Amino acid sequence: MKKSLLLIPLIIVACKKESAVADVPDKDSTVVTEMPDSAVKTDSAALIKRDSIINNAPATKEVLRKGVMRDEKEGQIIRTADANQLPFTIGEEFTKDDQDLVLKLTHYDRPNIKAKISTKEKDFNIRFNQIRLPNGNYDGPFGREITYETPGKGELWLIIGKSNMASGNTKGSFTVSIE
Repeated sequence: MKKSLLLIPLIIVACKKESAVADVPDKDSTVVTEMPDSAVKTDSAALIKRDSIINNAPATKEVLRKGVMRDEKEGQIIRTADANQLPFTIGEEFTKDDQDLVLKLTHYDRPNIKAKISTKEKDFNIRFNQIRLPNGNYDGPFGREITYETPGKGELWLIIGKSNMASGNTKGSFTVSIE
């Protein structure tokens, strides 16, 4: 009888234990929602074509599959994507002067890269400032379109920002399409 009285508080405490996983607020645009393996295996090319714009809006969290991240610090936006997801288009917006976008493509193993910046803004001062190759070398500047032979395999960066040689608006929305 005494032993059963000692077990009752233990059972009550065990039943009241809360889950260790906290709910993530919907407002956080940096959350990456992973799709189950079965959903990813069902023709990923069709998923990319259907949802080809990746941005930080809550409605497109489902598109932010495994390997796509967004971080922002001190005027620099850093987007990381797995090159196995290519081709895709990423939507972004510069809201401050002198902002840069660093698009990091991990596991890049193609012989060349083709990318294009598009915008609806008139007089938008934006270009590919530099490319960082998998071997660590940098090249640039370029214009709004780039076709570049990429020696080696690894992480490739596209650095996008304003041109110091031109004038124009440095705030606005744009997309970067990568093949």
